[in-house]
Amino acid sequence: MRVCGVEIKGSEAILCLMEYQNGLYNLPDCRQIRLALSQDQQAENVRKFQFAMRKLVEDYKIQQLIIKERPQKGKFAGGAVGFKIEAALQLLDNCDTTLMSATELKEKIKRFPIPVDFKATGLKAFQETAFLTAYAFLAR
Repeated sequence: MRVCGVEIKGSEAILCLMEYQNGLYNLPDCRQIRLALSQDQQAENVRKFQFAMRKLVEDYKIQQLIIKERPQKGKFAGGAVGFKIEAALQLLDNCDTTLMSATELKEKIKRFPIPVDFKATGLKAFQETAFLTAYAFLAR
């Protein structure tokens, strides 16, 4: 199964592709590691963002998007642009989307420790949360 872990930070979706096949985890190369939504007040820009993500899902045959859930209230609440990004991803018609809470993510990683040090993956440091989100979804 090929999934894409997504962390939404500000006006960006940070991405990490991961595949689980025959008991092995694989991190396929991806042309996009972050996708920004600029000038979110214009519907055309939201459509362009959604189109770019839809095309990425098609091209890489992603079966599931896993978005790290952000609180709606409180000190660590997500911003309005982030929720627009989340909605645009949830409304993609060519793949399923799952929200994963921080609690669920920590629980899964505690139960299924990551078999490799993050630095050894070759991913950028800012992709770590997207990586953990994808791993926690696929962990068995």
